Amino acid sequence: MRMRRMAAGLLVLFALLAQAQPEDPQKAASEAEARQRLERLRTDIRALTAELRATSGEKDEATRALREAETAIATALGGVRAIDAQLAERQQELARLEDQRAALANKLKAQREDLAVLLRSAYALGRNEELKLLLQQEDVDAIARVLAYHRYFQRARVERIDSLMTDLQQLADLQRTIETRTAQLSATRGEREAEVRQLEARRGERETLLAGLDARLSDQRARLAVMARDEKGLLDLLERLRDVFADIPSRLDGAEPFASLRGRMKLPVRGKVSTRFGGTDESGRRISGWLIQADSGSEVHAIARGRVAYADWLKGYGMLLILDHGDGYMSLYGYNDALRKEVGDWVSAGDTIATSGSSGGQKSPALYFELRLQGKPINPKSWLR
Repeated sequence: MRMRRMAAGLLVLFALLAQAQPEDPQKAASEAEARQRLERLRTDIRALTAELRATSGEKDEATRALREAETAIATALGGVRAIDAQLAERQQELARLEDQRAALANKLKAQREDLAVLLRSAYALGRNEELKLLLQQEDVDAIARVLAYHRYFQRARVERIDSLMTDLQQLADLQRTIETRTAQLSATRGEREAEVRQLEARRGERETLLAGLDARLSDQRARLAVMARDEKGLLDLLERLRDVFADIPSRLDGAEPFASLRGRMKLPVRGKVSTRFGGTDESGRRISGWLIQADSGSEVHAIARGRVAYADWLKGYGMLLILDHGDGYMSLYGYNDALRKEVGDWVSAGDTIATSGSSGGQKSPALYFELRLQGKPINPKSWLR
């Protein structure tokens, strides 16, 4: 887009300079061409305005998506807070279970001690304790009492063992319950945290998209402002050139017709032609002239007699000087460091009109040279020797 604007601007400039000659038979056509260039620029402005509106629509959509993402994050965070509350309740429940387990452990310890006493008593009595007790007694009542006591002792021992086994089972069940609930809580919280991370990632994507759209909008607005300034500049230039060059004749007095100089004019600067007509310069732009490598500060000479039609900075061409040679012929000298002539000055072939350089954003010093006829570029190959 930038290259198109620069090329369009230069085309309009040459068209305006060409049509400034009142006796030029193609003046009307040149002016029409200039108007067409302006209309193309305005078409670009309209297209960019539509693009700007489209980008604004994309921004609105991205803003809506960001709002949805942030709302979803808020909802998910609310869910996490609810789970945290449940976790706190379950932690309290787990603490109660831990207390129960501790109490049961103490109970088991006491039962183990009681059981140990019973087992030691049983061991002291030895095997066939009932028979021994019966043989030691002579009174029937005493025998009955001994048997009853022994059976009670046995039942108590069995009950203690059963109680111990039951308590051990309860302890194991409590342990599994605690572990299961802890795992469930951890899994639930992990799921919620993963959900929040996903939502945060979505929000980050939306924010990145929105930032990109903001940058694009800023760029488009800046380009639109530049194009609007270019349009105004071209219109101002049209009026200015009409006033300044109203006295330029179609053929310069005392000068050999420019067309008769074909093949006899010298290169405007000492150097090597690095890019020829139709090639591309270092920015990738297709050029309509020659790019001549030259040391910075080298003298640039007029290729033929003419009058300075333009001497100023122009976007993409730096310090630019244009000579009007009459009969619709013009020559252009760009990328200069300094201009030696002013608008309206008359020059002869070989006069120093500028010094070469790297203005206009060029990386290395050079001279950009063009020839134009009725505002249209022509290949310098057959004109210079």
